[in-house]
Amino acid sequence: MSDWNSTQYKKFIKQRSQPARDLAMRIAHYTPKSVLDIGCGPGNSTRILKEIFPTAKLLGIDSSPNMVAKAKEDNPDIDFCVCNALSIEGKFDIMYSNACFHWIPNHKIFLPALMEKLNANGCLAVQMPYNNDEPLYRIINEVVSEPKWEFDGAELENNMTLDSNEYYEILSECSSSFDIWETKYYHSMPDHRALIEWVKSAKLRPYLDFLSEEKGKELESEILERAKTEYPIRFDGNILFGFRRLFFTAIKK
Repeated sequence: MSDWNSTQYKKFIKQRSQPARDLAMRIAHYTPKSVLDIGCGPGNSTRILKEIFPTAKLLGIDSSPNMVAKAKEDNPDIDFCVCNALSIEGKFDIMYSNACFHWIPNHKIFLPALMEKLNANGCLAVQMPYNNDEPLYRIINEVVSEPKWEFDGAELENNMTLDSNEYYEILSECSSSFDIWETKYYHSMPDHRALIEWVKSAKLRPYLDFLSEEKGKELESEILERAKTEYPIRFDGNILFGFRRLFFTAIKK
């Protein structure tokens, strides 16, 4: 598995940061002493947390050295480290994660274990993509299922969000109270190629890592051509890309 590409990810940093800010504002009424940003990426979400909780002890963590290096470079006043959320020492008043948990397997075990790392009355706040019904994502799932790519049986990195009903059951057992909601964002993209650039740093990344450079470009091209039939060019010359996201906040028992 290759490392994340922070430069590719930040091509759409404004659009990717809006859900992070929306989630952070949902918990802005708290006065935490300690905040952990899980899957901090290049630090855009951690910067938002710093703005909202300026007096809290704040730490951003990520499994990607590339992302953490970029986060440190852009945010020298915030602490970051490469580590795993369950292995980090100590407990926190708020544990926050923007667009990360869908890369972590087995949420039925992971989420209760994570809740144990909260202080009394602490809050876990999470946002994940919930976008498999979007035409672009349906196209990707159809294309990668074709035998010619030889993905069947390959050990690819996890990239999946559970159904909202499943999170309801999990959170019912491991928290004292919780809220779950969805938001759909509409992003104006300059052309069809921008759709591919968006997913290259996320949804497509495990597949591109598996393929040779030549085959990877072939995969991108096939998805691009199919996407052109699903996304009409609008009157202003742009493409409208819909993106659903699932949110939840949960309080420690």
